[in-house]
Amino acid sequence: MSIGWMCVITLGILQMSVFFTTIYLHRAVTHGGLHLHPVVRFLMHLELTVFTGVMPREWAAVHRKHHQFSDKEGDPHSPYVYGLWKVFFGNFFYYRSECKNPAVVRKYTPDYRPDIIDRTPGANYGVLLGLAIFMLMFGWAWGLAAWAFHVVAYILLNSSVNSICHMIGSRNFDNLATNIQWIALLTAGEGLHNNHHEFPSSARLSLRRWEFDPAWAVIRLLEMLGLASVSRLPIAKAKAA
Repeated sequence: MSIGWMCVITLGILQMSVFFTTIYLHRAVTHGGLHLHPVVRFLMHLELTVFTGVMPREWAAVHRKHHQFSDKEGDPHSPYVYGLWKVFFGNFFYYRSECKNPAVVRKYTPDYRPDIIDRTPGANYGVLLGLAIFMLMFGWAWGLAAWAFHVVAYILLNSSVNSICHMIGSRNFDNLATNIQWIALLTAGEGLHNNHHEFPSSARLSLRRWEFDPAWAVIRLLEMLGLASVSRLPIAKAKAA
């Protein structure tokens, strides 16, 4: 396989991970802004388990705690508490220290209902299956390199939202998170973080005409196909603001 095709496939898997994170983990599981068809939920959960190693209940617990203590003491990964670059480069470790605390997970996700993937023994090591898939596709050396790129890029894209999008950028509303459109393009809309902190449960993160939320287009397509239903949108309040 040519290097060009390896790059295309690797970037394609990265984009799937990014879109599934914001649509499934963030907007559906954590905030309940939309409901996904069980098959779609399963496939998104499976992809994230294999290629990122993220466990939905843990992710949701840490993010809900972030909203409760946003940018003050108690926030799991605030750049105002820990520093911008510490969060950008160390967000993974801040996340891990919280998500592996059973008390945090129980407190913030009492509503979570495990599915068949959660109940599968060894699911938290699913990322090793992802490594094996990369190696089968590209050979062991190139596969390891592609897998490492995917994992590091995925972590840093998430880190950029938790760090840069809390200190640098524009604000439509009176909270410390910021909007950065170019980060939103790289993170399927997550860079519109000021909007999200104002309306956490909204399934759509773009509010103004010049803002673009890539994941919203996918959600609308899923709706048209009968594979998703949007439950929360802040239209009236946003227009008034």
